[in-house]
Formats: sequence, structure tokens, C-alpha cells
Amino acid sequence: MSGSNNPYNASFGGQMSATASFGAAPAAGGASPIKDTTTANFAKDVIEESRKQPVLVDFWAPWCGPCKQLTPVLEKVVTEAQGRVKLVKMNIDDHPSIAGQLGIQSIPAVIAFVDGRPADGFMGAVPESQVRQFIDRLGGPAGADDQAAEIAAVLEEASGLLAAGDVNGAAELFGAVLQADPENAKALAGMAECMIAAGQSQRAREALADLPETLANDAGIQAVVKKLDQIDEARKLGDPVAIEHELATNPDNHEQRIKLAKIRNVEGKREEAAEHLLTVMRKDRSFDDDGARRQLLDFFEVWGPKDPATVSARRKLSSILFS
Repeated sequence: MSGSNNPYNASFGGQMSATASFGAAPAAGGASPIKDTTTANFAKDVIEESRKQPVLVDFWAPWCGPCKQLTPVLEKVVTEAQGRVKLVKMNIDDHPSIAGQLGIQSIPAVIAFVDGRPADGFMGAVPESQVRQFIDRLGGPAGADDQAAEIAAVLEEASGLLAAGDVNGAAELFGAVLQADPENAKALAGMAECMIAAGQSQRAREALADLPETLANDAGIQAVVKKLDQIDEARKLGDPVAIEHELATNPDNHEQRIKLAKIRNVEGKREEAAEHLLTVMRKDRSFDDDGARRQLLDFFEVWGPKDPATVSARRKLSSILFS
């Protein structure tokens, strides 16, 4: 998507600043901020340690090519962060249970723990600049602003406007980023989200069609595509009023409850959608081969790891899994 065919064309009006380098010299001496962990040591290395400072958990496997690209970048940036965050690496081949319990469905995946709980995260071998921005959000910025940081700030503002319902304002900012960086995956995904919010789901799908492989495989863009699939599916599930009536007379009809969760999800009622699935899990984990949990993990993938609904539902999910 370029500036010429951007459906929400906008411009920064020359506001982009000159670039400046990120980073700081590695800290001299002291304990290493990087370590490997196991299932047995996870609580100590991650949960307890995150009460002192943010801890990034890198879920990886030896066979994973993108993991081999991301891990050195993580190690470099964490080292240069001079103690603002720690990095804990977990080989999911040797220790699969934690990743499974947290709903990690693809790797590499990085989950940040703060105060003993998952707080943020990302998937895929993202560029070094995005890793720095991620760590800056958690532990505070380390260096001077540059164009990448300014773009990140604009994207953050655009996401806030979209969350607040200002679709046009958000689209203008996403469009401005796309003028400066036509292949910015977050801006492309954000623009598609604006189209969805404006009731233009088909236009959003067309905007994300035929992207280069590197963009098409971006986790954010894939999440928007999955959201479009969820919208299409929900349209075929029937009348939510009739489903609610059925649940009022038969609250243990788990199939209908999962259908209602899917409908509420595309209506934007995320907390209600999650609660329906959690209810099924509390009553019958075996239903549809643990289908409620699998559906909830699909929701997490679309909502994103730092969405309040994801954070809240993941905590409730953990209490069910570990009770």
C-alpha cells in the first residue's frame, strides 16, 4: 500500500525528524541479564524476578530458523539496556508445558512479565529497532529520539485513537506513517483495522491481499486476517438473541455458548466473549477436545498480548489451568 493508493491518505507535513542512533554501551561487570530456564525454575527465574524488574521470556526451539535470527538481537539489545530488563530463554522442545499453558502457538514468541504476570509480548523475528522500542516501553527509553521512535509514537497514538473510536483520526495517522514507510506492517494492519471499524471488511481483506511474503507473515497482519475470518464465521452462526434464549433454558449447551462467544467477539464485546469460553472450561474441559480453550487462544492472537481483555482472560485461564 503506497501513498498514491492509500484510502486514508495523509501527511506528516514535514514533521519527521532526523534520525539518531539508539543504544548504549554494555554495562561493565555485574551478573549477566541473560539466562536459560527450565520448567522447574520458571517461577524463580521469571515470576519472582519480574517483581523486581521486567523479565522477557524468549520461547524458542533449536529447529526454528526465525528463533536463530531473533535471539542474538534480543541478547544484544538486552545487554545494551544496562539492567533495565532481563532476558530468560526457554527451549520449548525440552520444556513445552509453560508455553502451552500461556497459549504460545508459534515461535519465536517473547512474553514480558511484570510484577509476576504477563504484561506485553510479540511474535516473530522482528527487527532490532522494534525490539528496542519494546524494551523502552517496559524499562524506559535509553537514547535520543529518531525517526523510528517518532513513527512508533505516532503508531501508538493512532492505536489509542482507534481504541477510543476515532476511526478517521486513527486512519489519518496510519496513513501518514504509510507515506513515510509504505511497508510498515503495523501501519498496514492499523489501516485495515480502521476499515473493519468502518464496516468495510471486504475492503480490508483486499488491502491485505497480495502483500510481499515478509509482510504477509507479520504477526500483526496475520492477526487482522484471522479477525476477518472470525467476522465471516460469526455471520453464519445464527441469531444471538435466539442463542441467548437457548442458554437461558439450557446453560450447559456448550456448543451454543461457544457460538455466542464468537458473535460477541466480533461485536467488540471481548470480556463477555472470553467469559463464555471460560465458563465452558470451568464446566467441562473435555468438551470438543478442550475447544473452548483453543478458541480463547485464537481470540488472544487477534486481540494481542497487551489488550486488557487478553490480560484479564489470560489470568483467569491460568487460574483454571493451575487450580
